[in-house]
Amino acid sequence: MNLSLDAKNRFLCCVRLGSMLVSVFSIWSSILAQESSNFLDHDGATVKTRFRPPDDFVRKPVNENSFGDYLRNLPLKKHNSPVKYFDGTEKPHDVFEAVVDLPIGNRDLHQCADAIIRLRADYLRSQGKFGEIHFNLTNGFRVDYLKWLDGFRIKEKNNKTWWERTEIASNDLDAVYWDYLELVFYFAGSYSLSRELQQVDISDVRIGDVFIYGGFPGHAIIVVDLVVDPISGKKLMQLAQSYMPAQEIQILKNTENEDLSPWFEAEYTDGAFGSNVLFTPEWTFYEGELKRFK
Repeated sequence: MNLSLDAKNRFLCCVRLGSMLVSVFSIWSSILAQESSNFLDHDGATVKTRFRPPDDFVRKPVNENSFGDYLRNLPLKKHNSPVKYFDGTEKPHDVFEAVVDLPIGNRDLHQCADAIIRLRADYLRSQGKFGEIHFNLTNGFRVDYLKWLDGFRIKEKNNKTWWERTEIASNDLDAVYWDYLELVFYFAGSYSLSRELQQVDISDVRIGDVFIYGGFPGHAIIVVDLVVDPISGKKLMQLAQSYMPAQEIQILKNTENEDLSPWFEAEYTDGAFGSNVLFTPEWTFYEGELKRFK
């Protein structure tokens, strides 16, 4: 391409200006992304240390080694990490503030209720409470981890389910444990989990409680942190979910009130989808759908 000196200068100026604009846009986008929450500590490596309580709020005390303590201290990936699907691709939707740093396997199984089942089982396993690790399948059949460790495996035919010993008894190994979880993930879901939990009122919400609609499809999210205003008694909560297809657990963004995000008011509101609802980025829950592990 033949250009005069003046034309070349104008061309180079346009290129440099364009490059500067791209750089400014990139920097500004990065700043906006990093400051997506008013309560963010970039270096925080857990739920508790990544997000500060809003002014006048303090964290609700929990017992050491409790389920609430476990969830509050879930490890998080570095700030601005993407949520990844089971196949390694990235979730395109901007509905989260942070990503929980836990493996999810490479099958399309670790979805919404499965992630909550996993968190509950992980906690019980960390406390050595193997006898309390059990979940019901969609048909109501109870699957105990201790039975699994003893070498029994599930057999199913014509919607009838039974145990059959097909393996040698095993110690609690990571691979054995994950095989157990994936079996539960495959045959259980929001429908079965919702029937194992006990309904509670949102005024008594605690860390570890679950907003859940048991259906086909259904959805479930879990409370992973809770703060309270000591004067007014008002509570705010942090919520986490997986979703479809199977994906990493994420701390949800409050898309209804981004100035408060990642905190959500622990109360129902009214809106276009009805009265007494909780709006979350990918599901709306209704009064009566907050439940607790027994």
